[in-house]
Amino acid sequence: MTNAVLRPSGAGRLLSIDALRGLVILFMLLDHVRETFLLHRQVSDPMDIATTEPALFLSRTLAHLCAPIFVLLTGLSAYLYGEKYAGKADVCSFLFKRGLFLVLLEITLVNFAWTFQIPPTVIYLQVIWAIGLSMLALSALVWLPRPLLLGLSVLIIAGHNLLDGLHFALESALHVPWAVLHDRGWIEFSDGLRLRTSYPVLPWIGVIGLGYAIGPWFAQASDAAWRQRALLIGGIAGLVGFVGLRLLNGYGDRPWVQGDSALQTLMSFFNITKYPPSLLFITLTLSLGLLLLRGFEWRQGSRWILALSVFGSAPMFFYLLHLYVLKFAYLLAVVCFGLNQGSYYGFDSVWAVWLAAGLLALALYLPVRWFSRLKSRRRDLAWLKYF
Repeated sequence: MTNAVLRPSGAGRLLSIDALRGLVILFMLLDHVRETFLLHRQVSDPMDIATTEPALFLSRTLAHLCAPIFVLLTGLSAYLYGEKYAGKADVCSFLFKRGLFLVLLEITLVNFAWTFQIPPTVIYLQVIWAIGLSMLALSALVWLPRPLLLGLSVLIIAGHNLLDGLHFALESALHVPWAVLHDRGWIEFSDGLRLRTSYPVLPWIGVIGLGYAIGPWFAQASDAAWRQRALLIGGIAGLVGFVGLRLLNGYGDRPWVQGDSALQTLMSFFNITKYPPSLLFITLTLSLGLLLLRGFEWRQGSRWILALSVFGSAPMFFYLLHLYVLKFAYLLAVVCFGLNQGSYYGFDSVWAVWLAAGLLALALYLPVRWFSRLKSRRRDLAWLKYF
């Protein structure tokens, strides 16, 4: 994932940001292990609570935190980058170049890690693509006055679900831009190549703008006690808003339903839409992210915060590394054990997914720590900051 944070004032604040990013990286790892070794039991979006067991539902729901928190922290990091350097001009330049880099990375190394096709027949435009386009958008939006940027970001997040019923046919000139912005779908690029807009970008532009707008909370002159109160109030207010709007069951996501049991009803209540992220999806995940960030500031000296911050300090390196490790691990498993789930090799239970994710996290810790230290030592190598 993306990492634009350099050193803001106060190592503890940076440590809390890196630790939060590191936590959601591990949730992402868990979800990608599920996608790799539980391919025969894929879940939909939203998930079917009648057929999805609670453990699998929990695994997928934890992964919901990843993209919103990453995108929010990208916006926050962009603000801190500008505070450290010359200001908005440097931020604009960095965001524009970094955004283009991420888009290129998505359609090359990232897509190849998922498909192993050369030349590809399908390119999946996923989270790295969405972050890249969001950074390109933010490179222009940073010139807006902060109150206007904040208002526009909230308007996008709160209002984009009003556009859910808007669709354009394949032959329409608006089909491609709308598929990129809001309507998840397919783009026929040529006879042999299709593009899948898995992450429509409009809501993510709102999230990255919101992250930039709260950047002053973490500025050099900010008061730590005031910031922690703001994080607490923002997090609790968001959770209250989520519950209230979800109980109304009228706007912000697909309705929840009564299940055959209290557990199924609870699962339906928290079964929110990621593609594109609904208002309720963003509200829940970002509220939890603000509360986690506050908690990590309190515990910034603990060993587990330090360990999480290692993963969060080199997220793009981790992202690329774990995708290729998972791909080769799957191919090796097929060679060693054959296909045991129809046309797939896979685990029999969700607990095996959790165990594999834990072991893989331990295995990846040392190479990620090595790369993080390399970034800190070799600031003369400008290309390292893109990872």
